Amino acid sequence: MKDSYKSLRIGLAGFGLDAYWHQFQGLEARLLGYLSEVEGKIVSPARTVVNLGLVDTPQRALDAGHACRTNDIDILVVYLTTYALSSTILPVIQRAKVPVLLLNLQPATALDYESFNRMDDRTAMTGEWLAYCSSCPVPEIANVLKRLDIPFRQATGTLHDDPECWREVEEWLRAAEVAHALSHSRLGLLGHYYGGMLDIATDLAQVSGRFGIHLEQLEVDELTALRREVSDDRIAAKLRGFHSFFDVGADCSGAELQRAARTAVALDSLVERHDLDMLAYYAKGSGVPENEDTMSSVILGTSMLTGTGVPVAGEYEIKNVIAMKIMDLLGVGGSFTEYYAMDFHADLVLMGHDGPGHVNIAQDRIKVRPLKVYHGKVGSGLSVEMSVKHGPITLLSVVEDRLHGFMLLAAEGESVDGAILEIGNTNSRYRFPLGARRFVEQWNSFGPAHHCAIGVGHIAAQLEKVASIINLGFARVC
Repeated sequence: MKDSYKSLRIGLAGFGLDAYWHQFQGLEARLLGYLSEVEGKIVSPARTVVNLGLVDTPQRALDAGHACRTNDIDILVVYLTTYALSSTILPVIQRAKVPVLLLNLQPATALDYESFNRMDDRTAMTGEWLAYCSSCPVPEIANVLKRLDIPFRQATGTLHDDPECWREVEEWLRAAEVAHALSHSRLGLLGHYYGGMLDIATDLAQVSGRFGIHLEQLEVDELTALRREVSDDRIAAKLRGFHSFFDVGADCSGAELQRAARTAVALDSLVERHDLDMLAYYAKGSGVPENEDTMSSVILGTSMLTGTGVPVAGEYEIKNVIAMKIMDLLGVGGSFTEYYAMDFHADLVLMGHDGPGHVNIAQDRIKVRPLKVYHGKVGSGLSVEMSVKHGPITLLSVVEDRLHGFMLLAAEGESVDGAILEIGNTNSRYRFPLGARRFVEQWNSFGPAHHCAIGVGHIAAQLEKVASIINLGFARVC
């Protein structure tokens, strides 16, 4: 059912003033043409644009507002084509009740003053000026929205040849896509919190209420039962998948690979059965050997899920799997990480974690390593080892916030080459512009949980837009 809602639905409305159309010949048609061009720039195979036309009277505003509801839009793009009355724009925004992006777009970078002033018809001159008058109504509508506590976003520039402006528009629409995807996502909760980690415990009502995520409570017993049903053919197919997906070390025993493959197939079945988009898990399995066998053999399967669009976080880290999902939706990865150590000599922070790694941001192929002990956890088995691609990176944490329920905390840095801890975990060396000491102090000052998600590229500006669209707080350390 949720597949039918996957497309982001964008309401696009141009605004003008009907008094102008009979005064200035051709102006209305010209502005409608500009509106059509905007539609062409924002539509994509994953987006549906509902073009509400040129709204220029109170009655048309009322109709457009109701059309926003009828068409179930997710974001309203308000294109101010020329001067328009705030009393015409406000009813559409009020009835839409979705995030608002104001477009202040001129048709070109500037009027040709010399040609303009040579025109011998002052009426025609005024009509030409009005076609460039997008910026005029912006303060008026901003004033009204501020007084009514209605959030809005802006993109200012030109209709053509303005990469900066259209990059800004695209980032706002990408943010809306992330918010839309989260609000149609299903998060599986398998097991229970890692005992004593008070920082990762969170309010599930806030998770559902702020992000719109459905929470599906799952039992380890169900995963164990699914393992019993796995056929030899499916195990063989998964083993072939392992060798394609990972760099499997010669020291990994056939028995351990078989055990991990059985669990990986069962995990796939669990995800399919419950239509999951992400998963947070932890359980000791103590006292029930079969459950312990299940939970000590999940890492390869969860890594494959993480690399194929279903992020999985260990230690029942609900907030962090949401951060991982946001990163994944933006196409930049989303691997689970935490402080491992500091290298004061090189002014670096070492960060990593056991459990799933994200193949799409690995510097090299993910290595599979056998471990005699999972530190702090029950059992032994196979684990994965990788470093994040060298180059620009961004950290993201979902942090409790008294005002908005949650806030997004971000930091930009660099993954650098050098020695890592070859302990069968994901880990890397990171440099931050603040320096290692200042970075950890500034990051910690916001009170995040000790886990965070890491992605490639510098995307703090994009993450700030995601926070705005979801109505969350945002802070950037560097």
